[in-house]
Amino acid sequence: MSVNGLNEDLDYLDADDYDPVDHLNEIFTHPSILSSVGRTYEVLTSYQDDLEDEIDLLEEAQNRANAECLARMEASKAELAELFKRIDGVRERALRTERNITEMTADIKQLDNTKKNLTLSMTALKRLQMLTTAYEQLRALIKTKQYRECAQLLQAVIQLMAYFKSYRSIEQIAALNRNVSELQRELLEQVCEDFEIIFAKEEVLQKQGLLHESCLVVDALGDAARSRLITWYCNTELRQYRTIFRSDQEAGSLDNIDRRYAWFRKTMKTYDEEHAAIFLQHWHVGEILAHVFAQGTREDFKAILSRSTRGGQTLDVRLLLACLQQTLDFEHSLERRFNNTSRTSTDTTTSATEPTNQLVSISEAFEPYLELWIDQQDKELARLMSEYKSRPTRPPDEEFNAEHVIPSSTELIKFYQLSFNQCAKLSTGQPLLDLTRVFGKYLEQYSQQVLLFYISEKPSGSTPSRVPTIEDIILTLNTADYCYNTSNQLEEKIKSRIDDQYRVQVDLQSQADAFMGIASAAVRGLVRRVEVDLEPSWREMRNTNFGRIEVCENNSSYIPGLQRKIKDRTSSILQSLHKQQYARAFADNLVELLSNTYLANIGQCRPISEAGAEQMLLDTHEIKRTLSQILPGNPPPAAFLKRVNAAMGKIEPLLKTLQVNPSPPEALVQAYLVHIADLSDNNFKKILEMKGIKNRSEYAQLVELYQMHKLSPRYQGSLVERSPVLSSLNGVPSGNPSQTSNTPSGGAAALQNLSALGNSAAASLSTANLPGNINMKFADGIGSALMDRFSSATPGLGAPSPREDAQSPPPSSLNIPNLTVTPAVVENVNGDGDGDTGTKLNENLKNIGKFFKRDLGSFGGIGRFGGSKSASPAPPEDRT
Repeated sequence: MSVNGLNEDLDYLDADDYDPVDHLNEIFTHPSILSSVGRTYEVLTSYQDDLEDEIDLLEEAQNRANAECLARMEASKAELAELFKRIDGVRERALRTERNITEMTADIKQLDNTKKNLTLSMTALKRLQMLTTAYEQLRALIKTKQYRECAQLLQAVIQLMAYFKSYRSIEQIAALNRNVSELQRELLEQVCEDFEIIFAKEEVLQKQGLLHESCLVVDALGDAARSRLITWYCNTELRQYRTIFRSDQEAGSLDNIDRRYAWFRKTMKTYDEEHAAIFLQHWHVGEILAHVFAQGTREDFKAILSRSTRGGQTLDVRLLLACLQQTLDFEHSLERRFNNTSRTSTDTTTSATEPTNQLVSISEAFEPYLELWIDQQDKELARLMSEYKSRPTRPPDEEFNAEHVIPSSTELIKFYQLSFNQCAKLSTGQPLLDLTRVFGKYLEQYSQQVLLFYISEKPSGSTPSRVPTIEDIILTLNTADYCYNTSNQLEEKIKSRIDDQYRVQVDLQSQADAFMGIASAAVRGLVRRVEVDLEPSWREMRNTNFGRIEVCENNSSYIPGLQRKIKDRTSSILQSLHKQQYARAFADNLVELLSNTYLANIGQCRPISEAGAEQMLLDTHEIKRTLSQILPGNPPPAAFLKRVNAAMGKIEPLLKTLQVNPSPPEALVQAYLVHIADLSDNNFKKILEMKGIKNRSEYAQLVELYQMHKLSPRYQGSLVERSPVLSSLNGVPSGNPSQTSNTPSGGAAALQNLSALGNSAAASLSTANLPGNINMKFADGIGSALMDRFSSATPGLGAPSPREDAQSPPPSSLNIPNLTVTPAVVENVNGDGDGDTGTKLNENLKNIGKFFKRDLGSFGGIGRFGGSKSASPAPPEDRT
């Protein structure tokens, strides 16, 4: 029991900021409590006594602890002193033991040193004896010219003399060293004398063995001796050449350059037949001989060309080009002879086994006149372009291989590699940049005049006379792929060799993009072949009277044939596409084409009854199921299925709207606003036309009702201005039935004129369909014609026409006014007319290629086209 809360407040006395006045005020909060002051005093006194007792106990315990601690410290010091004493004793015993052992083994060490010195002395004496014996034997063999044995002994003598190098301070060893050096000099002089006498008497074949053995001696004598002998040989062989073909003599003029090279070829033939067996193979005497010949010939040419241009004289361009070409051919033959086994690639990078003496470039003398050579390369490439275009994609007697490329592409790249290597040896400055521009020019022409020509439909009159085969398109696709890759590699190779100030100007990316554009056109050409196969099925669809259908069937009569043709043709095409990216691109383009063509044909099947629309919806699901199965795999790629569903799904809202009966009229209007969901009066009128509503009052009532409902709050914010599906149906009349005319105008007329060329040939990939006055901007010109032929835009619908004569309409995006076919177009594309059309065509191909690369990138990479550093497929087989 606490006294006025005193016990609870005892801890209050321990506070650091204790205030006795505050504490008393808390204890005696009222005057009535003052009666317990005595009791409180007693409690505080008792508490004070307890504290003093506790303090005394703690002080006593602390004193005892201090005493114990001091005792332990003293004991520890004594133990440490004893430990240090023991350590000193151990150290002293160890030193004493070591001295005893040293004294015990001193005699043994002395014996070991004696044995070592004795062994070394015996070895030195033995080797000295060997050296003396070998020296005497060598002197005897030299007199009898036994060079093979001399070479072996000479190597032994040289090695033994190297051993005694540190003993040369001994007079006898120094004298022996001088004798050996003198013997080596005499031996070299004797060998050189033998070479001179034998070559002077023309007894090389008879004494070939002796000369070969003497080369073994020279090889043992070292690099200096070998260099002296090879230099003598080269000077001896070229002495006649230097006399006959002096630069100031008639035989040394540029007119006789072929005689120079013929003379050296004859000399090399003599070397191969008579002299090659004399010299050791690792000396590379033949290559050194060619090097010395090239060096002297280059200096002669420099002097001749300098005199020819002195005083304002002009060179004979034809003669100069002929000399340069012969020189380049000669250098190329030397490279094939000497570098074919040691080079690691076609560039100038050499392997470690190649000799250090590289061939001198004779053609460097022509470097100041290199512009003329570049012009000649330009003319040669122009000739090749014309020749390549006239060739078929493969030789007639060769079987088709889906992984091959067109032979002309590998020939062109080899020509580029040879020209690049030749030019890079002469100059890595402005001439190489000029040659790069020539390369770019003819890469563009190859893509336009050759590859695009192969995959183009070539009409004659009003019907196509030649449609590219699938094999031609596949080979063109492979070639475009190959050229894209090699164009990028060529650009990197040129950048690695050209001077720094010109490197930024080297750019072949636009040409590479043009080849990718050709690849895109080839893929769409394959899609075009499927389109042609399906035309009879679409015609059967248009001949079906969907306005009289009352009961739906599983599918329409044209569907089985359509499905069979899709499966058969796509299966054969996909088997030929050896790259997955192109197979996916083909499948995606085919899906877009079929969905757009199907939608276009729906527009030509009007009128369409409610049951007819339901039948079309069933047909739509059958077509979607067929398209979902064209790519191999179970299940097919999810992204592809998504594309199929999106492409065919845009047709379903139209068919669901057509399924609704116009009576009551509100039902049709409501269905249109739910499914089509746009604010366009013209689009709504297209629906009425497709349903075949001819009654003028009913037509006007539906239009008026639509205009009222579309502005109601119920649909506010949910309608678009124009539905993309119906907006593309430009051929469907959108006016009052009484005002509708069967005569199209404007863009529709132009499209119908294109259709008249047969099977939409004018809308296909045909160089003959490029008019000279066409607007070539990418958005409206041939770029659109190439891309939109199989683009995702919905095709337009033609004007009403008899169903038996109807055709699948071309895409409405190909809206080119006044489009006519003229012979000048082919000339422009082939390079015979002005270059404006060809230049713009190349721009369009580049843009198409950029879009196509982006699309291929979405398929998970484009192999060697992408930036990935992973291993890429090997280049197509070089069949040439």
